[in-house]
Amino acid sequence: MHLEFHQLDLRWEHLRVREPHRQRQLLASLAESGQQTPIVVVIAKDGSGNATHLVIDGHKRIAALRQLGRDTVEATIWPMGEVEALLLSRSQRMSPQESALEQGWLLSEMEQRFRYTLDELARRFDRSMSWVSRRLALVELLAA
Repeated sequence: MHLEFHQLDLRWEHLRVREPHRQRQLLASLAESGQQTPIVVVIAKDGSGNATHLVIDGHKRIAALRQLGRDTVEATIWPMGEVEALLLSRSQRMSPQESALEQGWLLSEMEQRFRYTLDELARRFDRSMSWVSRRLALVELLAA
C-alpha cells in the first residue's frame, strides 16, 4: 500500500543512530532503483486517540524519499500491537547489529512508555537483567 508522509507517525525515529555516510548510500540507491523494500507500520492511536500508521521500520527510507521529493512511501501493515511489532522488527533486522546505545534507547522507551520492569525487559529481549541494566545505565549516563 502507498501512504503519504502526513499519514505516518514517526514517534520511534529517535531510536536509531544517524550515520550520514549510510544515509547518502541509501539516498543514491533510492534515486537509482526506487524503493525496493516497504516500510513496516502498525495501526496505533496517536496522542488525540485517532488511528494512525505508526512506523516501526523504515525511518531512514522515509527521510531519503523526502529528500528526493517524493510524496508517498510503499508500506506494509503488520497486524499486531506496537510493542510486539517493535520486538519482532528488532529480531528480524537485517541491517548491521544495533549499537548498545540504540538498544538502550529502545529499552528506556519500553520501560517508561509501557511500564515494563527490568525482569520483563530481560525476558522480552532474551537477555539477563544485568544486560538490561547496563544498557539503561548507558542511556541515563549520556542523558546527564
